Amino acid sequence: MASQARTQQTKPNNREEHVGRIVKALSGYYYVLPEEAAVGSTPVQCRARGIFKKRGESPLVGDMVLYERTENGEGTVDRILPRSSELVRPPVANVDLAVLVFSVTEPALNLQLLDKFLVHIEHAGIEAMLCLSKQDLTKEGEETEQARQSMEEVLRIYKPIGYDVISTSSRLGEGTSEMMERLRGHLAVFAGQSGVGKSSLLNALVPGLALETNAISARLGRGKHTTRQVELIHTGGGYVADTPGFSQLDFTELGVEELGNCFPEMRERAPSCKFRGCTHLHEPGCAVLEALEAGEIAPSRHKNYELFMMEMKEKKRRY
Repeated sequence: MASQARTQQTKPNNREEHVGRIVKALSGYYYVLPEEAAVGSTPVQCRARGIFKKRGESPLVGDMVLYERTENGEGTVDRILPRSSELVRPPVANVDLAVLVFSVTEPALNLQLLDKFLVHIEHAGIEAMLCLSKQDLTKEGEETEQARQSMEEVLRIYKPIGYDVISTSSRLGEGTSEMMERLRGHLAVFAGQSGVGKSSLLNALVPGLALETNAISARLGRGKHTTRQVELIHTGGGYVADTPGFSQLDFTELGVEELGNCFPEMRERAPSCKFRGCTHLHEPGCAVLEALEAGEIAPSRHKNYELFMMEMKEKKRRY
């Protein structure tokens, strides 16, 4: 970020421009938290200048902006500073870390859904890490063995690929200090299946936050969505977007030829394939299939890759 953007600037009308981050957008207002604000600080309620509409631009939650205060204690957003990333669903700017929260049980761990999330995160060019929540359920109850097996499976499959894996229990407070350290200096998005404990984890990370949580439906085996809009939560060392946005995942923005690049273990082997544009499904001399045969690529990952490829081709035919 340009150094001059980090300093207060005096305008001809004697108003000072400040640097801040949009932490919430609601009903035409943008709530901007000053750059150096402490946890618990109140954001400045701002309107965006009309110039944005003329340019076809729209400020997003997560944007670093130049803003100035007005006489009534509110403010105006004058300029959006350069973005490092931009997500469409959910609409958040400058995310540089995605924390995929999956529980070891209640609801049961779904590797296909996990891989789908990872594909979208890889496509967005954002670093991903896995958080296995509800670790207390590996120590008690009838589903203990299933939960332990799920945890071991994730560690066995995803750590060798290069994904960080953190285990947490919001109820027991386990893993929260490690998670806080990992979030430091990042704008992270928390995503995952509903009912896995994202809101409970954020409540454990930021005391006094009191996000709404919902119990798991025993009949359906899943939770209700508790997050209604994109809002950044200031953790002290960074920000977290608790968002409903990743609940509907499809491949409309992803080309068939790009899918393999969203699996790191396939991406690194693809240059060694015999044929350019190899689909890693049936071609002779495919380095990915050879690695699969040698046990270097998890069968579940390749199977899900194949399922996603079929889903994408089916969608393409339909439209």
